Amino acid sequence: MKTSTRYVSDYVYETHNENNNSLKVDMRALDEKQGLSPMEMIMSALSGCAVVEIVLMLKKKKKTVVDIVVETEGERSEEHPRRFVKLHSHYLLTSPDATIEDLDKVARLALEKYCSVASSLNVDVTFSSSVDSGKNS
Repeated sequence: MKTSTRYVSDYVYETHNENNNSLKVDMRALDEKQGLSPMEMIMSALSGCAVVEIVLMLKKKKKTVVDIVVETEGERSEEHPRRFVKLHSHYLLTSPDATIEDLDKVARLALEKYCSVASSLNVDVTFSSSVDSGKNS
């Protein structure tokens, strides 16, 4: 696995993977921002990694996933390097047959066992999750 990041301006960079897919790294003020900051990318990577595992586990249990949304919030250390000390992911699942208990179980398994991003971050970071059910279709 390899990425390449290149300077665009003092607070903006562009990163590419080996397939030339790209992301804008944007450290500008919120009202000027057009991309994600590196810390927002970490939260998005955690959300994306976990939700893929959650959907795969639910489908393995023969559950229907109509929609799932993940909202992740992070708390950072006050001292530099201002790493994450807490990350909380809230999952909102829309499914006609999956229960809150099903979602809670697979969400915990995703974060604790299967998500490589969570495992990579798991150095004195407290992970937590919560779940909700959307309208069943």
